[in-house]
Amino acid sequence: MEIVISGRRMTVTEDVRQMVIDRLEREAERMSDQVQRAEVEFSAGEGKNAPVTTVEITLRSKGPVVRAAGAADDKRVAFDAAVDKLRTQLRRAADRRKTRRGLRGQNLASLPVNDSPVTIPPVKDEAKPDTRLVAGVEVTGDGPLVVREKNFTSPKLTLGQALDELELVGHDFFLYVDATTGLPSVVYHRKAYDYGVIHLTITD
Repeated sequence: MEIVISGRRMTVTEDVRQMVIDRLEREAERMSDQVQRAEVEFSAGEGKNAPVTTVEITLRSKGPVVRAAGAADDKRVAFDAAVDKLRTQLRRAADRRKTRRGLRGQNLASLPVNDSPVTIPPVKDEAKPDTRLVAGVEVTGDGPLVVREKNFTSPKLTLGQALDELELVGHDFFLYVDATTGLPSVVYHRKAYDYGVIHLTITD
């Protein structure tokens, strides 16, 4: 397993690097099968009330990406928190597969689905060089508005695969394109181990 350790706005000392390597090598098989690469990023907090250190761990394999983060004033404590979250996410994903094996390829009418047509507002003309559309908001010039945008690629997924991804990345929701319907869709956590799914139908 390849382990890549980086620091953002901070220096990661050699003793912390060695601690991370030793810990991940010991726990790699327990955390996920066939892990090919582990990426660990230490980041210094921004803002007066932000934690001193945030640690994000990303495990990459032939399957879904597994990602978790932890934050604390101490680097080692933040790393431990991220490892604990990884374990929790992997356990939830394993539990979901055991108790919900029937999700893949079955009729999921029991899950709440928003199948109402959604009207997409037209994008405003961006011909003016000083005006741009950021996350649906028109911004002129530099402006005070800062919006973080992310673009990523993904194959079409079944609902069961999307639920696996949701658990492994540790988010409250997961955006995907449904392999059966071809519709942009979102799965999200409800109470306990319940899930919801929303399909977006685009109309003219």
